[in-house]
Amino acid sequence: MVDLDIEDELAVITIDRPHARNAISLDTMDELGKALDGAAGAAALVITGGGEKAFVSGGDLKELAALRTEAEAAEMAWRMRTICDRIAGFSGPVVAALNGHALGGGAEVAVAADIRIAAADIKIGFNQISLAIMPAWGGAERLGRLVGPHRALLLAGTGRILDASAAQQVGLIDEVVPRADFDASWREAARLLARGPAGEIKRVINGATTTEAVAAFARLWVSDAHWAAADKVMRKAP
Repeated sequence: MVDLDIEDELAVITIDRPHARNAISLDTMDELGKALDGAAGAAALVITGGGEKAFVSGGDLKELAALRTEAEAAEMAWRMRTICDRIAGFSGPVVAALNGHALGGGAEVAVAADIRIAAADIKIGFNQISLAIMPAWGGAERLGRLVGPHRALLLAGTGRILDASAAQQVGLIDEVVPRADFDASWREAARLLARGPAGEIKRVINGATTTEAVAAFARLWVSDAHWAAADKVMRKAP
């Protein structure tokens, strides 16, 4: 089951399949696509998993084992890669709130987000080689951009699984917080991202031209929100 909750411009998509450790089935892909449709227009998006054991444990092998031809495998890969591309291309900032382990395809979903916030006791790894396959949902390319091509090859090529602290050290995870503070931490960050101009900042970081960046700043400068905030600061000034 995939749940969508929207509140105050923040959309939260939760993959909640406890019987399968939040693994991705074909039906889950359909539900994720519909949830992304429903989240369109939100200022920020969070992707997380239900429970505390798994963010996403990869593809649902019990179901996907029925795919036996190259054509079927390619169709499945394109289907989920398109969903990960939609996550990466979401108009506002996307946070992967890693409530549990993100392994294989789960790590691929995680790196489709802009920001990864993890509970301190989780692990993450591109361990597809344990099944004699490779990342197929865009994760290898995104991992390379995050940690560099050589380190990405080492991680995905060996299937090495990192704890949260090690993943943060190599740039795979952005913030690690104690389990007790996890929900409050990612929610606070996501709400701040949803309330501010983070969507414009994301577009600039992702390659907006200088003209587009200056135009975005100018639009924000003349906004009511800017002048309301500026007035507060000026009233406090000595």
